[in-house]
Amino acid sequence: MKLQDLPPQTQPRAELAMTDARKVPVTGLHDGQVFQGEDWVAEECPVALVYNGISHAVMLATPADLEDFALGFSLSEGIVDSPAQVYGIEVQSERSCDGQPGLSVNLDIASACFARLKERRRTLAGRTGCGLCGTDSLDQAVRAPSTLPKDTDTVFRAAAVSAALGQMRERQRLLGITGATHAAAWCSAEGAIALLREDVGRHNALDKLIGALSRPGVPVAAARASEGFIIVSSRASYEMVQKTASAGVTLLAAVSGVTGLAVDVAQGCGLTLLGFARGQDLSVYSQPQRIVL
Repeated sequence: MKLQDLPPQTQPRAELAMTDARKVPVTGLHDGQVFQGEDWVAEECPVALVYNGISHAVMLATPADLEDFALGFSLSEGIVDSPAQVYGIEVQSERSCDGQPGLSVNLDIASACFARLKERRRTLAGRTGCGLCGTDSLDQAVRAPSTLPKDTDTVFRAAAVSAALGQMRERQRLLGITGATHAAAWCSAEGAIALLREDVGRHNALDKLIGALSRPGVPVAAARASEGFIIVSSRASYEMVQKTASAGVTLLAAVSGVTGLAVDVAQGCGLTLLGFARGQDLSVYSQPQRIVL
C-alpha cells in the first residue's frame, strides 16, 4: 500500500515541528488490506517543573509550547497569582539516572510565592495514610476556585459554541497527524477560535492554553479572557473546571461528558459548564443563564 493510501493520521504535514511528533514503522490492516509503511506518533516525555531551583512536579507532556505549559500550570495550580510573579522561564534538556531523555522547565518566581510553595510541599510531605484524611488534605485534593465576578457575565449563543467546535478539528494539527492528542481552545463570543493548544494530556492542553492567554501580545490581548469561552476535546472533570475558572473564563464546553464534582464546582463558582457539545448538540449542567439556546 502506498503512503497516500494510509489512514488519515499517517499523512505527514510540512509544518510539523519535530519536537511534537516523529515517524515510526507500522504495519496493519486498512479497509481489509494489509499495509506497511511509516506513521506519525505524538511525542510525550517527562517534563520537570522546577521553581527557584526546586523540582516540584514531573509531568508527561508533549514537548511543545512548554513555556505556556509552565506558566499556565503555575497559574491554574495557584503557585503564582499573576504572570508578573514569574520572572523567567527556561527549558533545558535533561537525562534521568538511567539515561532516558527528558526536559526541565526552570521558573524563577517571586519569593513570596516560593515560600508558599515550600510550605505546601512541607505540609504534604508530613502526611501519612491515604492522603485524604483531615480537612487540610481535602482542601489540597479539591481546591474550590474563586467565584467568578458577576460583571463578566457575557451571554453566549449556542450557535457560537457550535461554530467553534466546527473549527476545532481542522485546527488540531497534531491530532490530524497522529490521532493521539487533546486540544483546548479559547474562542471569541462569536465563536471564532483565537488560540489553540494541543497535548497528549487534556489537563496539559488546557494549562498550555491558560499560559498562552496570560502572555502579553497574544491575539486576545485586546479583550479580557472572560469575554470569550473555552472548548476542550475531552470530558470535563473537576480539574478542567477549576483551571478554566482560574483563568477568569465563564464558560467551558466539553466534547464528552462531565463529572458530578465538576458540576458542583462549576455551579458553586459561577461557571457555565457544557457537555456532549458536538455539532448542534450540547447539554447545559450549570449556570444556564449564560447560554442562549
